[in-house]
Amino acid sequence: MKTFLDENFLLQSATAQELYHRHAAVQPIIDYHCHLDPALIASDHRFSSITELWLSGDHYKWRAMRTNGIDEHFITGDASDWEKFKAWAFTVPYTLRNPLYHWTHLELKTAFGIDKRLNPDTAREIYDACNDRLQHDPAFTARGLIRHYNVETICTTDDPVDDLHHHRSDLGVNMFPAWRPDKAMAIDDGAAWRTYVQRLAEAADMEIRSFGDFVDALQRRHDFFHEHGCRLSDHGLDMFYADPYTDTEISRIFASVIDGGEASPADVRKFKSAMLYVFAVQDHASGWVQQYHYGAMRNNNSRMFRAIGADTGYDSIGQWQTAEAMSHFLDLLDGEGHLTKTIIYNLNPSDNAMVATMIGNFQDGSVAGKLQWGSGWWFLDQKDGMERQMNTLSLLGLLSRFVGMLTDSRSFLSYPRHEYFRRTLCNLIGNDVEQGLIPYTGYEQQRVRQMVEDISYNNARRYFTMCPAD
Repeated sequence: MKTFLDENFLLQSATAQELYHRHAAVQPIIDYHCHLDPALIASDHRFSSITELWLSGDHYKWRAMRTNGIDEHFITGDASDWEKFKAWAFTVPYTLRNPLYHWTHLELKTAFGIDKRLNPDTAREIYDACNDRLQHDPAFTARGLIRHYNVETICTTDDPVDDLHHHRSDLGVNMFPAWRPDKAMAIDDGAAWRTYVQRLAEAADMEIRSFGDFVDALQRRHDFFHEHGCRLSDHGLDMFYADPYTDTEISRIFASVIDGGEASPADVRKFKSAMLYVFAVQDHASGWVQQYHYGAMRNNNSRMFRAIGADTGYDSIGQWQTAEAMSHFLDLLDGEGHLTKTIIYNLNPSDNAMVATMIGNFQDGSVAGKLQWGSGWWFLDQKDGMERQMNTLSLLGLLSRFVGMLTDSRSFLSYPRHEYFRRTLCNLIGNDVEQGLIPYTGYEQQRVRQMVEDISYNNARRYFTMCPAD
């Protein structure tokens, strides 16, 4: 019986082990999309306890705890840090075959050097040991953990109205903002959108009276982000929008809602279609990479949304037909010469083959892997989801040009997800070698090794212009 979480965890062959230990594990991390709080990085925050570091904001763990019968008092309520940690330790043994079991123990091992399994019997010992390191080891701060995991570059997720004062050059960490303009599109909630437009006007230091003013204000903020090192945008969408519209229609919709009206469902779709186009043109002009995360059905539990708000573990995989709109959107940009480097992430695995083939329609030879299918996201960022994504990309595209993994996380302990991804990648390729499906001598052996290094690090370094150059 193989030992759990040993040095060859997930690596089922000698070739996989060689590829991982010699070629993948040694690569730095480029975390080109995450939700870490830049204020915590700027202040080099020291966490008060393992509960703050590990459980605060982690809706993956919260969902598991609720499913395990834990009362909300011990999840997002006002229970003590120890009580919340104890509730999580009680839940962990019930997460067997869920990726949380792997992640939990990878994080304990790689951050704290703890090899013991977390359960009710070990909870107090592990809690005290982690807290002792957090309170007394000078390396256990926000930036210290980033250095510990060999993270070379971090891109946070920031709203156009953010002042970016935490993104400074004196941090000793390459932290850059990423443009997330979702609220500017959200005209379906007229009251919230009007409040947001006012905030945008203040941030851009101008009045917004028309749709033209609105676009100008966004362009000012886009330029401001560029000056602060931003080279990526990111959009959280339920689906793609590419409804036909005229400039006159968009001006009318804008004027109606800014004056206190509400947009009809048809007008919402037209407005969102127009905004996606505006954002894409701005990104292309600035030479940015644009990212699209689509397919989440959010805030399903209205009672809990009213009680504790968004991003608390009540989202799920949505099901919409979006292939045609995605095609029309990308085709419009390509036809007008406005299609910049693009990464698409789907949440519904039934879209895997569609996205893998869609990106191939708009590769133009100007950049290797100009259009990317992003790594398994959210509910898919586990071994099975990663393998499905990489297998499908291998069959329908070029895995060799894949820009690899990102954390998409709010936790400073999520960097072992890169290790998890790299081990999974090396196991897939190593198994193919062992089965005689991939040659592993001469030129091809070097190509396989280079492929692993590229997907782990080099492809991202070349793709994102804020990263170190070759």
